[in-house]
This record gives sequence, C-alpha cells and structure tokens, in this order.
Amino acid sequence: MLAIETKELKISDSLRKKVLMIGKFTNTKPIITNGSIINIKGTNVAYVEPHKIYIGKNLYLMFDECDDVYINNLYSKIKFKELEAFINNAKQDNTI
Repeated sequence: MLAIETKELKISDSLRKKVLMIGKFTNTKPIITNGSIINIKGTNVAYVEPHKIYIGKNLYLMFDECDDVYINNLYSKIKFKELEAFINNAKQDNTI
C-alpha cells in the first residue's frame, strides 16, 4: 500500500503582496490558497502543487521564485508582469 505524505507550502510574503497589489490595481479580490508538496513515502516520487489564486472565474497557478503564471491549467502561461493586463482584458471580455 502506498503511503502519501502531504506538506503545505506557505506562499512567500513577497508573492502574496504582489498578488494583492495587482488585485487592488484591477479592482478585484484574489482568493489565495497555499500549494503543497505531495510525497510518496519509500520512493523518490514527489509532486509540487502550485499556489492557487482565484480571481473571478479564472484560476491562476503560481510557484514561488517563478516568473510564469499558469492560467486554469499547466498548459497556458503568461509572464507575471503581464498578469495585470490579462486580468483587465478578461474583465472587459466579461470572463471575470
């Protein structure tokens, strides 16, 4: 039987502040959920679950110390510096 161990990863203060600041600039309220490390005991298999930020209908996945933001899945991504413009465009398209 597999034993799975999960440890919560706290989002860094700097990333949290950046996300909250973008929320103020875009007049939205981000909901932040911490990521985690999922490890299968007795093996060297581990998965890092990203931090989840919910803004409107979209889910943004972020890792600490990473410049990319994944939108709704790990296949479509943008740079963090483009996030504010992306949220504003989504608000204009009524997808938020």
